[in-house]
Amino acid sequence: MDRRRFLGLCAGAGLGAVGACTARRERPQPPRPTTAGPTARPRPEGEHGASGTDDWHLAATGPPEAVAGYTDRVSVAPGEPFGLHVSTTAASFRVAAFRVGWYGGREARLVWVSGRVPGRAGAAPRLLPMTRTVRADWPVSLTVDTTGWPEGAYLLRLEADSGHQRYVPLIVRSTVGAGRTVLLHAPATWQAYNKWGGSSLYSGPLGDYASRSLAVSFDRPYDGNGAEKFLVYERAPVVLAERLGIATAYTTGVDVHRDPGVLRGARAVVCLGHDEYWTPEQRAHVTAARDAGTNLVFLGANTCFRRIRLEPRTGTQARTALFRARAGAPAPGAEAEPRTVVCYKSAFREDPLYPSHPDLVTTDFRQPPAADPESSLTGVLYEGYPVDAPYVVLAAGHWLYAGTGVRSGEAFPHLVGVEYDRVTPGFPTPAPLEITAHSPLECLGRASHSDSAYGTTASGAGVFATGTMRWAEALLAGTGALGHDHGMDRRTRAFVTRTTENVLRAFARGPAARYAPAPHPNTVEVYGA
Repeated sequence: MDRRRFLGLCAGAGLGAVGACTARRERPQPPRPTTAGPTARPRPEGEHGASGTDDWHLAATGPPEAVAGYTDRVSVAPGEPFGLHVSTTAASFRVAAFRVGWYGGREARLVWVSGRVPGRAGAAPRLLPMTRTVRADWPVSLTVDTTGWPEGAYLLRLEADSGHQRYVPLIVRSTVGAGRTVLLHAPATWQAYNKWGGSSLYSGPLGDYASRSLAVSFDRPYDGNGAEKFLVYERAPVVLAERLGIATAYTTGVDVHRDPGVLRGARAVVCLGHDEYWTPEQRAHVTAARDAGTNLVFLGANTCFRRIRLEPRTGTQARTALFRARAGAPAPGAEAEPRTVVCYKSAFREDPLYPSHPDLVTTDFRQPPAADPESSLTGVLYEGYPVDAPYVVLAAGHWLYAGTGVRSGEAFPHLVGVEYDRVTPGFPTPAPLEITAHSPLECLGRASHSDSAYGTTASGAGVFATGTMRWAEALLAGTGALGHDHGMDRRTRAFVTRTTENVLRAFARGPAARYAPAPHPNTVEVYGA
């Protein structure tokens, strides 16, 4: 049985079954934005006079071999170079770098354009049999200098002479996040679902789970248009955050895994949409930031569900380097750029670290041998897939919904999907915790609920989770920007947009417990004793 059907039928196996899918409040004034501290950028890059462009979209992508590429680094600091590996059947190509942001509604700015680069077709995908890892291993086509590039999320558009185009995503990461809202991108999750070369962490060449990759490599392009996960789950929240004018910083889960410096003093960390694959180190660093007063926002569902390992390369050499590094004696290359996402999932007993390092075994966070349910961080627990259900507001007077005009019991069709989370009694959560939306649903014949939840911690940090993966998509509902809306309409977009604005503005002020009304604990009221 594949992962999605298994989880839909039996979420939480190994820690006991997750719950069976199975007071009037005064409306406070909505929190108001505040001026950022002295370490923050006062306004987004797009408001310093830089002009945007509508010409950032793709023309025809053509067949997969027409043009495709990947970078040799997931992210760079401003001014750092990176290598771009490109394969094309055209005689030449060029590259245009677009920074994603508000830009008066144009949503991108052209930052750099290359000259014409000779094209060549890359070698066929290479398969590493031990972990069924697919790599391209193409040579570097050009080295790009990012001097003068502002921090932010970028789409590199490859433009072949044939007229075919594809994206390559890149984050120009922030080194300082103090006083700012940190937007956390999820390249490990992008890569987990990437089927380029025929294999992902979900399926192999025949589409079956048994032949799936046990480790996937960043040394290959992303399939489809080259940036699907970013475009669907991350672009719209980035644009919204910049439109609000709050001070923003940019990083990835891979970077936070290696160095938590950007989280120090941050006002908030925002997981943008679909952020499923985390290392224990990343989780520990984000938890430490929360416990120091940094607010957390989870705009999707299924967040921090898989425990992964990052390796600079696949195989015994990488594991040896990892062992030595943990022992305090890094081997040459042990601190190299992570290029491999390892996740054995249900085959965790085959993970080479299973006998000696159970805390690094790659499976679900809630599963043994080192069970640690994600709800202790997010407040909600992933439960199932697939689902399509209305989002039903429970606490209309909550400050999160200020200005939406919503009433308790009001529903927004199709907003819950395609994966969902819920508050699950008996599992750890931040406390106190309030369920703000409680949405009945049916998943694979099993009745349950999806929950949005807001809680605070002893540090004063607020934690908000939407409980649905479609939240980021709903920011574009009714616009046609994604080519589909799952049936969501402009009314839903207005509700989701205002709610997201409320939480981003409030959390940009600092620890939410200092500025926003306290949660009204209601889990027992909603679910019973």
